[in-house]
Amino acid sequence: MSSLRLLSLFCCLLLPAGAMADVTVFAAASLKTALDNIVEVSGQPGVTVSYAGSSALARQIEHGAPAQVFISANTAWMDHVEDSGLIAPGTRRDLLTNRLALIAAPGSDVALPIGPDMDLAGVLNGGRLAMALVDAVPAGIYGKAALTALGQWDSVQPQVAQADNVRAALRLVALGEAPLGIVYATDAVAEPRVRVLGLFDTALHPAIIYPAALVKGGDTPEARAFLEYLSTDAARAIFKANGFSFPEGQP
Repeated sequence: MSSLRLLSLFCCLLLPAGAMADVTVFAAASLKTALDNIVEVSGQPGVTVSYAGSSALARQIEHGAPAQVFISANTAWMDHVEDSGLIAPGTRRDLLTNRLALIAAPGSDVALPIGPDMDLAGVLNGGRLAMALVDAVPAGIYGKAALTALGQWDSVQPQVAQADNVRAALRLVALGEAPLGIVYATDAVAEPRVRVLGLFDTALHPAIIYPAALVKGGDTPEARAFLEYLSTDAARAIFKANGFSFPEGQP
């Protein structure tokens, strides 16, 4: 067992029941369903999670927001916070992986196999393709990369409706305001109103990795305990049930 894990568990044992201090978690919006469940079953009181696009969360941390745990949906925004000297040394780890999905709105009977020959712009027929912000939010960045690799981006770009985060893009499709969308596979699992048309080949975009770390200045025993809990069998079972996978080399 690592020294970090031993320290966290030891600190938890020293605290009487009900004495746990509050923990503030900043987490990528795509984690909401799974992480809300994990917080509920963890038994650790006082854990508050703020969800948004990873870019927005990183910038809030830069401006002094009181986050203690940061979970990003890509490595770039975690790198950005770490390069700013705002990550507690030795606490960063790759927590989860994900896939990218093309989804359709309720009642849609469209069939559109994902590939370089698909007529995505034609199928939209003037409608919108819902995506997270393509130059800032990880899901949008991955989606733009995949469409670019398929030779689809230039034709479909004028029809893209950009949302602040991936869950907002998901809602646009679930409500029928956009006929198609690109979200994480886990988002599609969380929203029964949408239908998955297919998953993008992982070779079409950078690997989707969710790093997690403690924020410097918020490194408390309670925050460490919660970060460690995210890698327990109980938490991993919830992540897996919600469609997440784990980095190569992890069971």
